Amino acid sequence: MKSAPATPKRIVRYFLSYAHDDGKLPGKLLAELDKQLRACKDFTFQRWQDTDILPGEKWHEEIQKAARECDFGLLLVSPAFLGSKYIGDHELPLFVGGDKPCVPVGLCRIDFVNHDTKGLSESQIYLHATPKGSGRKYFAECKGQHAADFALSLFTQIKARLIKLFAAAPTILPPAPAKPEKTTNNLPRLTSFFGRQKELDVVAKALLPQTRTWGALIDGPGGMGKTSLAIRAAEIAAPQFDRVLFVSTKVQKLTPDGTVAVSNSIIPAYPEMVNEIARLIGLPKIAEKPEEERPALIKAAVQPEKVLLILDNLENLDKAQQNLLFEFVSDLPPSCKAIVTSRRRTDVDARIIRLEKLDQDAALEFLEELSEGRDLLAKASREDRLHLYEETGGNPLLLRWIVGQLGRGGCRNLASALDLCRQASKENDPLEFIFGDLLETFTQAETQAVAALTYFTQKIAVKFIAELADLTKTAAQTALGDLTNRALVIPDEEEETFALVPMVADYLRRKRPEVVSKTGNRLEKRAYALIMENGGREHDRFPNLEAAWPGIAPALDLFLAGDNARLQTVCATLPDFLSFQGRWDEWLILCEKAEARAVNVGDHHNAGFRAYDAGYIYYLRRQADAVLRCSERTGAHFSRAKAGASERAFAIRLRGLGYRLRDDHSAAISACHEVIELHHSLGTETVGMAIALADLANAELVSGDFAAAELHYHEGLRVARGVGYAEGVATYTSNLAALALERNDWLTAETQARLALPLSEKLGRLEMIAFNNHCLAKTLLRQGKATEALLHARKAAELFTRLGSPDFTEAQAILAECDRQA
Repeated sequence: MKSAPATPKRIVRYFLSYAHDDGKLPGKLLAELDKQLRACKDFTFQRWQDTDILPGEKWHEEIQKAARECDFGLLLVSPAFLGSKYIGDHELPLFVGGDKPCVPVGLCRIDFVNHDTKGLSESQIYLHATPKGSGRKYFAECKGQHAADFALSLFTQIKARLIKLFAAAPTILPPAPAKPEKTTNNLPRLTSFFGRQKELDVVAKALLPQTRTWGALIDGPGGMGKTSLAIRAAEIAAPQFDRVLFVSTKVQKLTPDGTVAVSNSIIPAYPEMVNEIARLIGLPKIAEKPEEERPALIKAAVQPEKVLLILDNLENLDKAQQNLLFEFVSDLPPSCKAIVTSRRRTDVDARIIRLEKLDQDAALEFLEELSEGRDLLAKASREDRLHLYEETGGNPLLLRWIVGQLGRGGCRNLASALDLCRQASKENDPLEFIFGDLLETFTQAETQAVAALTYFTQKIAVKFIAELADLTKTAAQTALGDLTNRALVIPDEEEETFALVPMVADYLRRKRPEVVSKTGNRLEKRAYALIMENGGREHDRFPNLEAAWPGIAPALDLFLAGDNARLQTVCATLPDFLSFQGRWDEWLILCEKAEARAVNVGDHHNAGFRAYDAGYIYYLRRQADAVLRCSERTGAHFSRAKAGASERAFAIRLRGLGYRLRDDHSAAISACHEVIELHHSLGTETVGMAIALADLANAELVSGDFAAAELHYHEGLRVARGVGYAEGVATYTSNLAALALERNDWLTAETQARLALPLSEKLGRLEMIAFNNHCLAKTLLRQGKATEALLHARKAAELFTRLGSPDFTEAQAILAECDRQA
């Protein structure tokens, strides 16, 4: 949204009526509609809804008053809306059959035959006529672009009605009072303004004469746009007031070159602010009066007038002086209002707006404007701009500062500008300017909570933050709530999970390294204990590890940076868990980094195992060339370690898996025989022997030698049972089901899959669970049991999708076939 034009737009207030039981649906519609309303060049829209009623106000009276003052009603009609006694008794009668026009909108499908429609007819309900003539749709039936089209069409109808409504009364509503000659308006000029419509609506409500508060308090961290919001809100409200007076204690501002002094600022103190207000209203000699008399003299002078005060940057006053100023504004005449901005949270008798990050669309608009005349920013992709938005936490000042670094020295793109921000000098440090004073106000619990969050890149549950921060869950929740109010952490809608604004994490690591390090030590010790207790082949404990994983995953980087022996122990304990749970990406990253770490310290033995693990992940992904490269690295590492036959067998096994993926059947079978010979040389039957026999059977299966494959599957199954290898028993039973599928022996395949499924579920191995469900779906479908097959097909498709498995395509095809036949 650009700054106000020379000719102010007509202010249109509308009354919103909807059923809270409709959940998120009204919010989705309003989000789309607000985009259109904000862009309207003819009107400035202000919304009123029942959530605007302050505690202590009489609901029915306030609704009656709001309906009288609004220009039209927007009714979001649904079965829940029509079934609401409250809406039927208090809101609908104000518009249906009343004097005020209304726009009823079809939120979701309504049975007009069996519903009491409260006087609304089906023809009155706005529905969206689709371009292709597929009928008129309720909003709930419109997805994606269709939802945006619904809102655009609705806005067009609203605008047309308003033009018709105001045709006989062209003056701006509400009419601006005639301003006396002595009117003062010293608002600073806004060059641009984007987004913040919700906040503007809240301020507009707070400034209405009938609202029982002195106005609005806007608080939040530096650079979030508090002053701009206050000025824009004052511009919109200006027609309601005789005077609009702006007083700021801001003493410095941040530019791309660093902080500079504000030339026209006043001394940040309560007496000086009172004196400045007095000067602006024409009482220049008030400073000659005793200090305690001055507030009363000002109040007497503005008594017959409507004055709007904008008091900016109150955080520069100490607490006692802030309290005096809030007492002053709370005692203003009812015709006067105030907008106050502050970085610090204060509980006052006003509408309090905790200013959070700029929304994504508004931030992209802001960056687009900044790109004018800046070629390097103009070349930045949408993805680069979105990354900048996420890293800065949507802070407008940080966005402007970082963009201002482009072209300076070697700073040629947004990534290098972000790096510069993290490593800025003391003379030009935007993070210090924005977050420095807030850090000094942190409680011990807030510091510990923020330090814990520095280790997480995604939103994390409170219970994990509390454990890591060494806080009770209640203390952590309180600290996170206060940090959210200062826009330093980002919660989900339910405030159950939280993430730290990335730049705040960078700043805290720099300014509080000792707290961050202490928290990291606690994170590493806790994660290590959980991995050792629940990892390895303790398959029945994997659910414990999965539940705790969000609090364990951040420790992997700490293990990689720490002691190598401890790192390799972790890597040797996690493979089954990571494989079974489908955490292949995390497993691969850990393996390859741990391999490099082992090589750096001369630990070639563990380097071989990490290369083998990486190769097996590539095998699961059907990436033959990568498997063969890992086989070569595995063999080279074990050779340097002078390893024995069992270790050499790992490298050869990977080679056989790679050849099988390449459909080089003879080479794959040859490698399998080589591995079996190495295990025979060890003299006893082992898990390795069972695996080698199954690998041979797999290679024979894809080569078409079904008889040999069946023989070796059964042999591998015998060895697995003999050595107590539960994973092998489940796997080779699944392999026999796969063999029966290849033979189109549906009954045998079903039998083997039904045996294998509970075994794989007991292990918790998602890939195997997915395969056995897929096998059952296919065999049941081929036996004409599509309805029974459907459940298994859905499960298989869901798991293969989650795993990113190449088998996803075939699973989807079987699911589609089941859907058609069921």
